[in-house]
Amino acid sequence: MAKEEVRQDTRVSIRTPRARVRGLGVSHHGAGHWWLQRLTAVANVVLMLSFVVIIAKMAGRGYPEARLLVATPLVSILLILALLSVTVHMRLGMQVIIEDYVHAPATKIAAVFANNAYAVVVAVACLYAVLRIGFGQPA
Repeated sequence: MAKEEVRQDTRVSIRTPRARVRGLGVSHHGAGHWWLQRLTAVANVVLMLSFVVIIAKMAGRGYPEARLLVATPLVSILLILALLSVTVHMRLGMQVIIEDYVHAPATKIAAVFANNAYAVVVAVACLYAVLRIGFGQPA
């Protein structure tokens, strides 16, 4: 059966355009992703500026002095916020790319899963490093 035979003739339908598309897909999840991506983008601007300042303060210092700088509470908190914001932003951006350009359903599911797993692994590894230095244990 051809697709044209199944579709209704929209010229003679009394249904509104909204009623014709209701139930054909998710329409309310995209706004949350869009806002979260914009929010993390703005947060990344501020947090990356603080990251650049932290890196500039480390210039010319040895490893022990750099560890002491990272171990200060303000610097540790800024680094943790930056890495969380960056990994969430990265995950959302890659998810949009995957959803837009990967068309095979099985490949899309695998790619989204791999993207989420990668973001979690990166975030956990970075959090572990910052917290280990922040709590004063040797790296």
